Amino acid sequence: MIIFLYGVSPQLKVFALDAATGQQKWVFDPATQKVKGTEGEPLSINSCRVVAYYKGEGDVESRIFYTAGSSLFCIDALTGKPVSSFGKNGTIDLHDGLGRDVHDQYVTSTTPGIIYEDLIIMGSRVAEEAGGAPGHIRAYDVQTGKMRWIFYTIPQPGQPGYESWEDKEANKHAGGVNAWAGFCLDAEKGVVFAPIGSATYDFYGGKRKGNNLFANCVLALDAKTGKRIWHYQTVHHDVWDRDLPTAPVLVTVTKSGQKIEVVVQVTKTGFIFLLDRNTGAPLYPIEEMPVPTTSDLKGEQLSATQPVPTFFEPFSRQSFTEKDLNNLVSKESYEEIKRKYQGFLKQGLYTPPSKQGSLVFPGTLGGAECGGPAIDPETSILYINSNEIANVITMVDVKDVSLTTKQNNLEAGILLYKSNCMGCHASDRKGGNNYPSLIGVNKNYSQESLLQLLNTGRRMMPAYKHLNAEEKDAIVSYILDLKEKQKEPYLGTGKPKDFYSKVPYSATGYNRFYTKDGYPANSPPWGTLSAISLNTGKIIWRETLGDDAEFKAKGIHTGTLNFGGPVVTAGGLLFIAATKDSKFRAFNKKSGKLLWEVDLPAAGIATPSIYQVNGKQLRCNSVWGWR
Repeated sequence: MIIFLYGVSPQLKVFALDAATGQQKWVFDPATQKVKGTEGEPLSINSCRVVAYYKGEGDVESRIFYTAGSSLFCIDALTGKPVSSFGKNGTIDLHDGLGRDVHDQYVTSTTPGIIYEDLIIMGSRVAEEAGGAPGHIRAYDVQTGKMRWIFYTIPQPGQPGYESWEDKEANKHAGGVNAWAGFCLDAEKGVVFAPIGSATYDFYGGKRKGNNLFANCVLALDAKTGKRIWHYQTVHHDVWDRDLPTAPVLVTVTKSGQKIEVVVQVTKTGFIFLLDRNTGAPLYPIEEMPVPTTSDLKGEQLSATQPVPTFFEPFSRQSFTEKDLNNLVSKESYEEIKRKYQGFLKQGLYTPPSKQGSLVFPGTLGGAECGGPAIDPETSILYINSNEIANVITMVDVKDVSLTTKQNNLEAGILLYKSNCMGCHASDRKGGNNYPSLIGVNKNYSQESLLQLLNTGRRMMPAYKHLNAEEKDAIVSYILDLKEKQKEPYLGTGKPKDFYSKVPYSATGYNRFYTKDGYPANSPPWGTLSAISLNTGKIIWRETLGDDAEFKAKGIHTGTLNFGGPVVTAGGLLFIAATKDSKFRAFNKKSGKLLWEVDLPAAGIATPSIYQVNGKQLRCNSVWGWR
């Protein structure tokens, strides 16, 4: 009998391999399918973290589910052919069924859904700017594709959580609050657990006052009906992009000699939330700590307190003082970051975004990130890798200037860039974090190919279908510096924005605090791997994870930015790739000692897989270009 291993390529092709030999059995290419979003225009290339597998029952064959663009595909697991009885020719459009028309918005799924009985339960990734689509959770029949239930993550009138939004029209306009990081399932109890992201816009909440349930919540739902069982909010009124970055983990721990089933949720801030699996109640005290409430952004209304776990030691540093500045760089570089540091707003873990520039540490990429933790069920030890790199969030005024035919394409393009692109690519178009510089982009893009990118989106970039043709032309003329096109009169009239889309402030980008040499401005370690006892709350060991080649040559282990989690085995090993230095490593799970490391052809920013075929234990890891 052949055991299949399934995966997804960067071009969103699903493939099946013989798990014992690696021999290819079939490939499915979504770009060849005649479905909405893939016919007549190029496919939107989203990130895709593997697939969901339905093993089949009775006359129903085993099936693979995954998302390409805005389409959820259902594929025969043995043949690689679309299952025509599912939805329309084997696919459904994730724009449909969200309670309002979002067909001109960005909706996809970067993480596979989860199977419960005859349901595929789906989260989504949506745009993070103001006016994006809502992230409601939906369940579909695995055979027909019919939507069986929906949970409104932005509550409707009369539903629990509705009162946490001060504006009672929020359900019609607000976006985000999405389960982008996947799910975990207690199949025996029939409960699905979802980590929920933040509400949009990420860094200004003046148009979404209140605690914004069910944003930033661990959410327990009845998997059969979608009914809420309990929730626990880890951040109130999030203005730091501290969405829950990974699915929670189910495990049994010991407290006062008693075995208790729990849900474990790690966060970007380095906190661990340990919640009773049946009730959502914290197993140990979580205190509502007073936090800064003064903002220089008009209309902002920050939460007066934030929940802080008291039992666990944080697995990531949570403060950044002047003593923590990177002194491994040149004196000139050190003095430069010192001057910058002294000019930032610094009020601790919950420093509000500001026009001055606010130091956010850990940064928007964690702490914990999308790889998540591994847990040894025999010892209740959690293993988690972490990023320790700061961001600077600087807010600027967004002028309320209407587009008119009195403007030329350059004037309109600048305004449209500031309201649509600046938050990622920065006000100077130099990018930052995961977002590339747009300076000199005309070497790689023509007017036609950049318009195509605006229409489809790619990876981290959403599609801008909400912009009309004239607006896209104006943006392209600005970004590509098309002198003659810029002189032409702007032919569009613009369209009025709704309450939620029209925000008065925008961040200048997801800017990491780096030295001019390209190193983190804080001292190492920049990436760590920790083992933490869920029974005692104590860190058992912590090691740097990854190396910078320049500093390694000097005998200095720095750690690196890392994406992708660890796996742990009963035999005493922990495997992890994740790091910028393109290594795959094995550690002793008890001591944290590095046992071996091997070079990968590119950074393995994905969690390894461990499986057994014919009595032989195997491991594999995907590799990607560094982002």
